[in-house]
Amino acid sequence: MSAQTKRNKKDPSQMRHGYTTGACATAMTKAALQALVTGKVPNEVMIYLPVGQYATFKVTGFEKTENEVMCETIKDAGDDPDATHQARIQSTVRFSKRRGIHLDGGIGVGRVTKAGLPVPIGEAAINPVPRKMINAVVEEALDEYQLDCGIDVIISVPDGEEIAKKTLNGRLGIIGGISILGTRGIVVPFSSSAYMASIVQAINVAKEAGCDHLVITTGGRSEKYAMKQYPHLQEEAFIEMGDFVGFTLKHIAKQKIPNVSLVGMIGKFSKIAQGIMMVHSKSAPVSFEFLAGMAKRVGVEEAVQKEILQANTASQVADLLKGNEAFFEALCKNCCYHALNHINSNMNVSTTLYTLSGECIGKAENIDKLDENDWYR
Repeated sequence: MSAQTKRNKKDPSQMRHGYTTGACATAMTKAALQALVTGKVPNEVMIYLPVGQYATFKVTGFEKTENEVMCETIKDAGDDPDATHQARIQSTVRFSKRRGIHLDGGIGVGRVTKAGLPVPIGEAAINPVPRKMINAVVEEALDEYQLDCGIDVIISVPDGEEIAKKTLNGRLGIIGGISILGTRGIVVPFSSSAYMASIVQAINVAKEAGCDHLVITTGGRSEKYAMKQYPHLQEEAFIEMGDFVGFTLKHIAKQKIPNVSLVGMIGKFSKIAQGIMMVHSKSAPVSFEFLAGMAKRVGVEEAVQKEILQANTASQVADLLKGNEAFFEALCKNCCYHALNHINSNMNVSTTLYTLSGECIGKAENIDKLDENDWYR
């Protein structure tokens, strides 16, 4: 193992937290407004984060005229593999004859074009908590410096449009750049909550777009195969659930979307077939005993059952049972039954299994009720 690989494999408890784009934008708004009033750009500013702690941000660049000041910081996402890590986050502040605080997005901040997001259509994609944070530091300055005027604030991310290509913003209807995000102000490395929040957002957008059939996948490869399988569905209908199967199903049920299709590969879907709704490899290893039991149930000969028990991966099991339609159909049906059982709600569920190369090896379609006689548990 290389030294670089060793360095990358950190204990999660030792990983360094970072800061959200919302926290960076708030800090730079405070810095720019301070500079506008006093004539001096600070080297750093401190703000209070929603998580309940203070944080200090360096001002890494600025532009100053008589009427406005722009301050910039470099976003530090800590040890999280965040698309916006090292992004330049800017806030430009100027006095306004209009009373109140007027917040908008500039270059590299996306604009909302679809319903279902927490920001109205037409507005800059600056989420509610960052808006509240930015407004709070402006109100604090208005009071501290006893200013009797309005304030314009423009948040920009010079490379935001390019960064947005690495995100799902386009599908969510956020066009022209990234979103200014963050409910806590800090970025937790490999945060489950951040991914889950993006799933909820995607389901809300799909609902508002009129989707009555969602296709949920475990990753980009399975989503590509799903899009070929369901070419008639609009882009919003496809949602990458990652490992969060149960969480995603619950939120689809909550939105009363009547049809859902699960599309993926045997490794993670063999776990769903057992009723496991969080399919991360560390949370739940593949059960070869379960797969051998299902093989026995559909009449697979004993010698092959023994080979399944000795297998190293679920893909190896798929190779052993290649062409056995009964096995893969039973596995897919089991996924549907456990999905229905998990949500305890009326829904029409389908499941499709693919190999890594994109070959469809099994299907179960339009399962809307549990069949105890057919359900292998």
